[in-house]
Amino acid sequence: MNKTNTLYQYGTLALLVPGLFKGTLKLSELLKHGDTGIGTGDGLDGELVIKDGIPYQIDGHGSVNKLDGDFTVPFADVHFADYKKLFDVESTMTPDKLEEKVMGIKDWQNTFFSIKLHGTFDEIKTRSINRQSKPYPNLVSCAHKQHEFSGENVTGTVMGYYSPQLFNGSAVGGFHLHFIADDLSMGGHLLDFSTSKGEVSAQVLDQLEQKLPVDDEEFMKHDFSKDDIAGAIGEAE
Repeated sequence: MNKTNTLYQYGTLALLVPGLFKGTLKLSELLKHGDTGIGTGDGLDGELVIKDGIPYQIDGHGSVNKLDGDFTVPFADVHFADYKKLFDVESTMTPDKLEEKVMGIKDWQNTFFSIKLHGTFDEIKTRSINRQSKPYPNLVSCAHKQHEFSGENVTGTVMGYYSPQLFNGSAVGGFHLHFIADDLSMGGHLLDFSTSKGEVSAQVLDQLEQKLPVDDEEFMKHDFSKDDIAGAIGEAE
């Protein structure tokens, strides 16, 4: 039986800060640990959404591509979905209002949880990035090269994770959300949205299983004490 209270994290967000973008885990292995999640690909190759056990990549051109098991990742979060409904959206909802309402309902600031909002979005804005070439730039440099995409009256799913602030660096402290349209017309890292129709559900994840890329020599030799991890994550995410 799958553990529905466990967040499986491969790598850390911190390893992306200095540009350690090499994909070191195949999706076929990642999917043994969850059927739902987000991440990025080898070389920072787009934004990933895993929904209902199917992995998708939103590439730097905004196209949504179904991935095979050989696709590799340097960083990803996954879990086995068992969401519980929190509330229906009945008035204008934005990312800030979503976060405020969820945290107002639940005292979850010191645990991991996954959040999902399925609905029709009056407006939505996302971003993604093209695969980077070696020698890889750092994460902040890449953030300035990302491409933004906008949609109107798009039905789809906002999904991702909340991580406690004490884990900032390992993950994004706070909310880290991606989006994918039901018709696969768009997706990516969530920037903004507005909706007045949808359903919000969540799933507490009180166990963290973290796997590090110990077979990757570059990761093992890197001195992360020289990196401004919190500053870079704040600017890039």
